[in-house]
Amino acid sequence: MKDWFTLAELDKAKLPGLPCGLREIYRHAERHGWRLDPRKVRKRDAAGGGLEFHYSLLPDAARSKIAFLETAPTLPETAVSKLLWRRFEALTDAQRAVCQKRLDAVLAWEDMRAAGISAREATAYCEAKFEVARATLYEWRQMVEGKARQDWLAALAPDNTGATGEDMKVECHPDAWDVLASDYLRPEAPKFSSCYRRMIDVANKKGWAPIPSERTLRRHMDIKVPRAVQILSRKGKEEAMRLIPAQQRSVAHLMAMQYANTDGHKLDLHVQMPGRDKPTRVFLMATQDIYSRKILSWVLTEAETWEAVRTIIGRMVEEHGIPERLYMDNGRAFASKKISGGARRRNRFKITEDEVAGLLKTLGIDGRFVTPYSGQSKPIERGWGDLAEEIAKHPDMAGAYTGRSPEHKPENYGKWAVPIDQLERHVAARIAEHNARAGRKTETAKGRSFDAVFAESMADPANLVRFASPMQRSLWMLTAETVTARKPSGAIHLFDNRYWSRELNQWIGKKLTVRFDPSDLHAAVKVYDPQGRLICEAECIDKTGFDCQAAARETARAKSEFAKSVKAQKGAARRLSDLQLQELMGRGDRAETPKAKPDRPKVTRLITRQQAVPSMTSEAIDEHEFEDNFSRGLARLAGGEAAILPFPKGDRPASAASGRKCRAEK
Repeated sequence: MKDWFTLAELDKAKLPGLPCGLREIYRHAERHGWRLDPRKVRKRDAAGGGLEFHYSLLPDAARSKIAFLETAPTLPETAVSKLLWRRFEALTDAQRAVCQKRLDAVLAWEDMRAAGISAREATAYCEAKFEVARATLYEWRQMVEGKARQDWLAALAPDNTGATGEDMKVECHPDAWDVLASDYLRPEAPKFSSCYRRMIDVANKKGWAPIPSERTLRRHMDIKVPRAVQILSRKGKEEAMRLIPAQQRSVAHLMAMQYANTDGHKLDLHVQMPGRDKPTRVFLMATQDIYSRKILSWVLTEAETWEAVRTIIGRMVEEHGIPERLYMDNGRAFASKKISGGARRRNRFKITEDEVAGLLKTLGIDGRFVTPYSGQSKPIERGWGDLAEEIAKHPDMAGAYTGRSPEHKPENYGKWAVPIDQLERHVAARIAEHNARAGRKTETAKGRSFDAVFAESMADPANLVRFASPMQRSLWMLTAETVTARKPSGAIHLFDNRYWSRELNQWIGKKLTVRFDPSDLHAAVKVYDPQGRLICEAECIDKTGFDCQAAARETARAKSEFAKSVKAQKGAARRLSDLQLQELMGRGDRAETPKAKPDRPKVTRLITRQQAVPSMTSEAIDEHEFEDNFSRGLARLAGGEAAILPFPKGDRPASAASGRKCRAEK
């Protein structure tokens, strides 16, 4: 508390019992002789000089207001204040009680001094009342000297603050501390005593000093190294993340079949598969409605494969509808292109332009990949704890239980292996009981069963659940692949099988989408064009033996039928013969142009290499020339030289040449 004030400060404080204004306060001090007592007036030790007066010269009302103003609590703002209160918060309850006792003694002394009681009398009173020595009381007053009134409690904290005080004042050789901390903060999580003992051995060899006791250094470890760092170093990242409060996600705003999640769990059971000598373990894969927590579909499989994922999604869609969103792990089975092809944020496998749309993309489901083994991301992770207990540890499975780890094998380990068909009936009964069990304490159940919550939400008119059409059912039951129709027939080669139909002749060398049932690769496949239109259903062409005559006859019969069918199609496509086509194409020309008689000679002869002589029209001959020619003809028939036909020479006819020769011979 401040004891000395200038007249200007008194005027600014507007104290009761004093006049208003600096001049009036000065006259009041002169009238009451404030300057006459040298103990209550002093020179001001600051720039400008002046006088300061002790607060005991003020009237009682003025002193009370000053005490109130000086002790009025305000929020700590300075760095010193924050440091004091941080130190005070580290104290124990007993140490805080000591601080409060000191504060009571100091305040009593200050109140008595403010009331005009001398310092000696006030000190004597506090010594008797609080049982404290005079020197101790003065020490406490020095501790609060210059501190704000609201910080007095923290300023009176004792020095012996235990682990945060005396222990931290004990020095340790820095190299020794580094050895101890590095040894202790290892994933093997050694005991502190072992680490301290090894550090002492090294310190003795190196001559390190000082080395505090083990208990002191243990407290140093807890103070210098935060607990989160210790857990991260010794127990791993997962344990360190448990120090952060888990996220609580509300599903009250959702409805049934709006969001679903899926996952797989390996059952702790020995299972006997057909045709095998040794038992194995199987996975239980299931889908769950996030709103009601009901198990929607499930399947038992030897491994988490995309075929199993396709099966549980198909059963869910067929029985309950199509959800808007599906949460799942980013495993190879769920992130397979058969399931999530074309989906965003898959973060697994290369995405290509001609990638076939997966099951989720085809059904319009938004696939979301979340952190594995995270109950906040997939509520089905919590459901496995209940289902694993009910399925694997049920009395019906006695002797087949394997334990959750090799360290937890039961006494009857390996006594029996449950047949797969019996396990399927058992799992079906346990899941039905899991869904129908009343008394659930989830956000939406509130004492009801998962079945009741799911049925109520599905019956709500505001819940518009999508259901699959027959065409969509064929899409999720069949798996898609992109293949190329091969030459020369357009056959499709898939998994060492060939599939063919006549319609594929049109698509030779082009990429097509084939949808097939992976459980029956010898069945017909559906073939779609790049735009998604159905082309045909192609049958599987089996390989036959080299000497199989029946297969050869069947192939010949198929070729014959194909030839007949193609021939019939050809006849249907080309309905006019060549003559009919020529007649139709020439009929129009003959109708337009009148038919004219050909201007041709009655007698024609062979054209030689030389320029052909224009044909000459035969003229009428007389009776003598006729007889002469007739006789010459008979002679030729008889043989001899006259039978030789003369060859024409130049532009002269053969008859003229022969006539001249005859005349010359005569």
